[in-house]
Amino acid sequence: MNDHDHDLNDGDLVAPAPKIPVPDEVADAVRTLIRWAGDEPGREGLLDTPLRVARAWKEYCAGYLDDPAVHLKRVFEEVGGYDDIVLLRDIPFQSHCEHHMAPIIGKAHIAYLPKDRVVGISKLARVLHGFARRLQVQERLTAEVADCIWENLKPQGVAVVIEATHACMTARGVRTPGVSMVTSRMMGVFRDDERSRREVLALMDMQGRT
Repeated sequence: MNDHDHDLNDGDLVAPAPKIPVPDEVADAVRTLIRWAGDEPGREGLLDTPLRVARAWKEYCAGYLDDPAVHLKRVFEEVGGYDDIVLLRDIPFQSHCEHHMAPIIGKAHIAYLPKDRVVGISKLARVLHGFARRLQVQERLTAEVADCIWENLKPQGVAVVIEATHACMTARGVRTPGVSMVTSRMMGVFRDDERSRREVLALMDMQGRT
């Protein structure tokens, strides 16, 4: 066994990613918050917390380093004559609200009616995560995802519905658990044609709920 083997735990397939450096002022800010909350950042259980929190927030907000439109650049025009709705349903996501920096946890349904090209389905999820991994409000997140698909794929229609719970409401403030928020954005035929809108909402299993 060489030195490299000692760096891996049993069952690990790859070495862990190197930890990103944390500026002193960021760690100090977390320590200040811990003190203000009523605890002591110097106690054993909290010694490494400022670094962990800083790195976690860099991960939560990785979307600021992502251009979601890039994921829609590679398209496919040979689709065997397919000209109906493309839908990716129940895509889980996590974001953080910009008002309290509390978690937003939910799922999205993304559909489009192609005109002459389609995109790999995983790319729709990447677009969602690119916008979700930023400080957000759900209404803007819904619009950003729909607008990005509309502008880059040039489809006949786009429909995005997002259902999510907000910790800023369930864990603080009115403290009302079990409540979800639903937002939608319809563009093109899904906005202008009632029959097309009903069809896509039925496929999303959202009939009667939006």
